[in-house]
Amino acid sequence: MSGAASGGAGLRGGARAAGRPRGMAGGAGWRLLPVPPPLVLLLLLLLLVPVPGGLGKPTARQERARPGAAQQQQQHEDGPGFQYDHEAFLGKEEARSFDQLSPEESRERLGKIVDRIDENKDGYLTTEELKNWIKRVQKRYIYENVAKVWKDYDLNKDNKIAWEEYKQATYGYYLENPEEFQDATDRHSFKKMLPRDERRFKTADLDGDLAATREEFTAFLHPEEFEHMKNIVVLETLEDIDKNEDGFVDQDEYIADMFANEEGGPEPDWVITEREQFSDFRDLNKDGKMDKEEIQHWILPQDYDHALAEARHLVYESDVDKDQKLTKEEVLDNWNMFVGSQATNYGEDLTRNHDEL
Repeated sequence: MSGAASGGAGLRGGARAAGRPRGMAGGAGWRLLPVPPPLVLLLLLLLLVPVPGGLGKPTARQERARPGAAQQQQQHEDGPGFQYDHEAFLGKEEARSFDQLSPEESRERLGKIVDRIDENKDGYLTTEELKNWIKRVQKRYIYENVAKVWKDYDLNKDNKIAWEEYKQATYGYYLENPEEFQDATDRHSFKKMLPRDERRFKTADLDGDLAATREEFTAFLHPEEFEHMKNIVVLETLEDIDKNEDGFVDQDEYIADMFANEEGGPEPDWVITEREQFSDFRDLNKDGKMDKEEIQHWILPQDYDHALAEARHLVYESDVDKDQKLTKEEVLDNWNMFVGSQATNYGEDLTRNHDEL
C-alpha cells in the first residue's frame, strides 16, 4: 500500500473509535475501509517512515480499496465537517498540514494550484483535468516516498537495495537481540513478518538477483501499483483477515476486520449494511465466503478508477451552477474540501512553492 515507507508486512496498531469503523490500521493489507471520499486516495499511499540503522518496522498495512464504501460512510458520519474525519483517519499531525496556513493563505496558494490543473487554460476545471492531476499527485507521492527512504536501506551505496540490507535495517535488532522482545505479540509479529517481507521482496525482484533497483523497490513498498504484485496484495489481505486459516474470508471475518463489537451491543447500521454488501457483492459465488479471486475483485476491481471517483466527488460537491465543471471561484469557495483532498495531497501542495508542482 511498507519500516520504510511501507516497511515490513505488518505490525498491527489499528486505531478504533467506539462504534466506528477502523481508519488506518497497522499491519500489511490493502483495503480502504469506509471513509469520506476526499480521504479515499491518500489512504492508499500513507506509509510509515523507517528508523535508520535500528529496529525498522515491517511493511505497514496499506488500506484496501473498497469501491462504494466512501458513499456509505457518509451516511453514518456524525456531521458534515472535515476536521473530525481528518484527525480520526490521519492523526492530528497530518490534519495540521493545512492548518499551518491562514484561510487567506490557503485560498491564495490553492488558486495557483487551480491554474496548474487547468490544462487548456479555459478557466474551468473538468473532471478529466482533476483526474489527471490526482494521478500525477499520486505518482509523485510514491516516488518521492521511495527517494526519502532509499538511503536508509542502500547501506553500501551501490544504488541497489539488497534483501540482506533491507533485512538488517528492518529486523537486525530483533534478530540480534531476541531476548529483549518479551512481549509475545511483538515476537510473533516479527517472526511472521520477516518471511512475509522476504516473499514480497522476491516477487518485486524481477531479475531474481536479490537486489532491488529503484523500480523494484518501489514495487516492494507499493505493490498495489504494479500488475505483477497483485497476487501478493491479495495473499497478504487473505492472511490478515482469515483468522481461522481455512484459506477463505467468511462474513464474520470480513466484519471483524473493520469493526469490533467490544461493548457487546447491537451492531451499527453501517455494519449491517456491510454484511449485506458481503452477501450481495463480495461473495460472488454465494458459498458464504470469499476466495482469492473474490478478494481480488473486492480490493483490486478492474472497473473502478479511484482518481476518477475522487474527481467526480470534488466536482459534485463544488459545482454550484451544475455545469459539470468548476471555476476557480467555485473551488476557492469550497477550499476546505480541496485542502483535505487528494487533489492537494492533504494540503501538502499548499505549503510547497508552486513552481515545484
